[in-house]
Amino acid sequence: MTFIETTVEIAREAGGLLRELARQKLVVDYKGINDLVTNADRASEKLILHRLRIAFPNHQVLAEESAGGRPPKPEPFPEYLWVIDPLDGTTNYAHGLPLYCVSMGLLHHGQPFLGVVYDPERDELFTGGPAIGAFLNGKPISVSAEKELGRSVLATGFPYDIKTSPENNLGIFGRFCLRCQAVRRLGSAALDLCYLACGRLDGFWELKLHPWDTAAAWAIILGAGGKVTAYDGSPFDPFALETLATNGLIHDQMEAVLHE
Repeated sequence: MTFIETTVEIAREAGGLLRELARQKLVVDYKGINDLVTNADRASEKLILHRLRIAFPNHQVLAEESAGGRPPKPEPFPEYLWVIDPLDGTTNYAHGLPLYCVSMGLLHHGQPFLGVVYDPERDELFTGGPAIGAFLNGKPISVSAEKELGRSVLATGFPYDIKTSPENNLGIFGRFCLRCQAVRRLGSAALDLCYLACGRLDGFWELKLHPWDTAAAWAIILGAGGKVTAYDGSPFDPFALETLATNGLIHDQMEAVLHE
């Protein structure tokens, strides 16, 4: 099987496991005040890692629950690095809110190669990469054609240390609320970014995301014709602290608000 066929198979299997476990009693632990982890996160990651080791034994893997915190940027980058979030949207999941997904990104020498994001509750499978385009359940998708920030719907989230750090996105959130049509906070960065890729959203920004939150959707957005950078427009680094993603047409306008 190809990279994408194998990844889709693994993501669907992990998503099915998550959907099944969501109907059972969860075991919830806390990595921090606002940072949950469940037995489903761990079970999904175990499944994915096992399958990847069989399919791609020479590839390296970075996965959220086994990473033990914010990982350093690899120096040098391996040829192939899988960046895995076995359950993005854990807080939603633990509270029975059906907005979560499996996110599997593949970097080639540190650059986006392939992304697969699977939402098991809606059976929505996002796939894509810069060289292959972007797809939702096999049908081509593209970013929106909205050119005006004032008519745009954006999404964001807040860092786990919102209660203790002054860099908490609250001020920026307020500015965007006054400048765009609406701001949504859905609780899964990977799904937010995929909704941007298929035109449901026009822009996204967030602080302090981890590489497993963005690696897969980064590839999908590029395949859909969108743009992903740091807040100042410099090249995106999934190991850094800033994510700005748009349809490309409102990018400069969002940059301006971020730097007011």
